[in-house]
This record gives sequence, C-alpha cells and structure tokens, in this order.
Amino acid sequence: MKNLIKDLKTFIILWSTQSLSQLGSAMTSFALTLWVYEKTGSALQTALLSICSYAPYVLMSIFAGALSDKWNKKKVMLVCDTFAAFCTVMVLALLKTDLLKPVHIYGLNMINGLMNTIQQPASDVAMTMITPKKYFQKTSGMRSFSNSLITILNPVFATALFAFGGMESVICVDLTTFVIAFGALLFGVKLPAISNEGAQSGLTLWESAKSGLKYLRDHDLILVLILFLAGVNFVASAFDAVLPAFILPKENGGEKVLGIVTSCAGIATLTGSFLVTLLPKPRNRIRVIYLTMLISLGTENYLLAFGRTPALWCLGQIIGWLPVPFMSANLDVILRTTIPVDMQGRVYSCRNTLQFFTIPLGTFIGGFMVDKVCEPVMASDFGAGLLTALFGSGKGSGAAMMMFILGVAGTAICLVFGRILRKYRYTD
Repeated sequence: MKNLIKDLKTFIILWSTQSLSQLGSAMTSFALTLWVYEKTGSALQTALLSICSYAPYVLMSIFAGALSDKWNKKKVMLVCDTFAAFCTVMVLALLKTDLLKPVHIYGLNMINGLMNTIQQPASDVAMTMITPKKYFQKTSGMRSFSNSLITILNPVFATALFAFGGMESVICVDLTTFVIAFGALLFGVKLPAISNEGAQSGLTLWESAKSGLKYLRDHDLILVLILFLAGVNFVASAFDAVLPAFILPKENGGEKVLGIVTSCAGIATLTGSFLVTLLPKPRNRIRVIYLTMLISLGTENYLLAFGRTPALWCLGQIIGWLPVPFMSANLDVILRTTIPVDMQGRVYSCRNTLQFFTIPLGTFIGGFMVDKVCEPVMASDFGAGLLTALFGSGKGSGAAMMMFILGVAGTAICLVFGRILRKYRYTD
C-alpha cells in the first residue's frame, strides 16, 4: 500500500483536487439547469445549455490535440481553468445585477466548452505521464470513482444550496474549489518531460491534426470503438436532455426527485468503479465494452419509459450506470497502451471530435422531440388509448415516449457494433 501511494503521489494530488473542482463546476451546471427550466419550462431551451458547451468541443477538438502536443501541458490546464472560473464570475455578476438571461448562459457555456476542448487532451496526457503503466486500470477505476462521487453529490449539494442560498451560494462553492485545484496544480504537481515532445513542432497545425486522423485510419480497432461510443453518446445525451422534462412536471417528481434519480447514477458508477479497481483484468476487453453498453442502454430507457414511480426510475439509473465504469476502464487501457504518449494529445482530440460530435446532436434531438413531437402527440386524440396506457398522461408522458424510442435505438446500436467488434483481438 505504501508503494502504491508513493508511486501515485503526483497522480493522487492532481486527481483529487481536479475532481473537487469538477464537483464545483457540476453543481453550478446542475443549478443552472434548474434555473433555466424554471424560467422557460422548455426541454429544448434547457438542452441548449449542453449543446452550447459541446459545440466548441466537437468543432475544435481536432486542432486542440495538435496544440496540446506542442504546448506545455501544465500551463494549458492552468490557463483554461482560469478562463472557466472567469465565466463563472460573469454568471455571478449578471445574477447579482438581475441581468442574467438564458442567452448569457449559452454564450458563457460556449466559452467554457472551448476551454474544456483545449484542456481535456492536455489533462489526459498529463495523467498518462504521471501514472506507471502497471497502474493504468487502477487509476482509471479511481477516476471513475471520483466521477461517480461527483454524479452523486452534485445534484444533492446543488439542490440544497440552490433552495436555501440561491444560485450565488452554488457559484461561491464552485469558485472555492477552483482556487484549491489551481493552487495544487501550480505548486504541487510537476510533470515529467516527454523525450520526443515537440518533435512535431515543424508541422503546421493542420498537418499535426491530420497525423492524428491518420493514426486512427491505420488502427481500425480504435476507430470502430470510437464510432460505437459515438452512437452510445447520441442515445445517452438525448436521454440527459429528456430526463428533466420527464421528472420535473410529474406530481410525484420535482426538483428533489430529479436530484435523487440523478444521484442514483452516481451511486451505480461508484459501485462499478470499486469493482473495476479491485477485479483483475478481463480476458477480452473488447467484449466487455460492447456487452456493458448493451445492458446499460437496453435496460435503463425502458424502465423509465414504462415506470410510474421514483423507485423504478432510480432502479433504471442504477442498472444503466453500473456497467459504465467497466466500459470506461477497458477503453482507457486500450487507448493508453496502444497510442504512443507523444501522439496521445492529437489522437485523443480526434477521438473527441468523432466520439462526442453526437452529444450536441443527441441533446438537441432529445429536447426537440419532447417539445415538438412526443408531447403534442401524447396530448392529441391520437395519444389516447394504447399510448396513454404505455406512457401515462399529462406533461411528461411525451418524455416517457421518447425514452422508449431511445431504448430501441440504443439496443440496435449495440447489437450492430457488437457483431463488428467480435472480429477484433486485443492483448495488453
């Protein structure tokens, strides 16, 4: 145990403080979701929060990795964190002067999304640089563990602070966690040098980005996994857009129930993260990836679509999210052991563009389908009878109908890509 802590000392400092800062940011995002839904009552306008965050991420990721491979990773993380904190301060200033509107949040989310686009590949490479290869699966489990805690705690803390102290209290906590993480990164983390870092400095930005795409083209296993996860992200992001519109309007729903249901996802991933950290590596990492997603997408959406009680909604979240750390850890090991460290920034960024471009698309379609298609159908004469028996009545029944559609789509994606992935072999 002492050797483990000694070997991972730098990782633990960076991981723990960055996770704390992510908790603060997640609390602000959750509180803003509540604020926008209260102001607009629209699933689509609430979904625009995520769309504005992910649009820059998708559009610019391919270039961000090339920059990350050229630039100092620590400086990139520090600068991006500072800009993100500035956006949070702007939200607070607009709120205090009673000038805050949804359009302001959309704009600031776009800036945050751009900063995250540049920071993410630098952070991913930094984690590889400070982690011995033999600990890759354990540290991946630790990162899943912290993400799980964030998912559990952020809606609970955000809802409590939002109810008793308003948005201002949530933002103050967010800024406090930023200061802690910034100080730890600045003074407590030293990244080792990469011997061939800067070897690409003679290439233009476009040429450097193209080298990441070329790597994916020449390694089709990674490319197929990325495209599979792009399909999974489409369904998952649409689900995230639909969930508030599903729970908030219901008589047995509301803000507290939404917080509880969201926290169940964190409890499930927390449990999964413990298991990933403790269990030995599987014999077939590829099979674990697509089977876990089949269980997740093929269960959660149906339970929420047909469930009438918070208990069933929580059960759906638990079954849907418990397998996620197994997928994430095995994908993480495949990427880190396959891609050379000096190329990881470029390849990860190309991965981000291809794997995550479906998130704003899914978020928009999820919100649009609820507002413009499913809710009107359920409110019409056509919705009476069988559809009402399946999905209920009143506001929120259209969201339940959309959950069912997403369940069908998710199951189909997993079955199709499962057949493709069976032909590939991978060994650590």
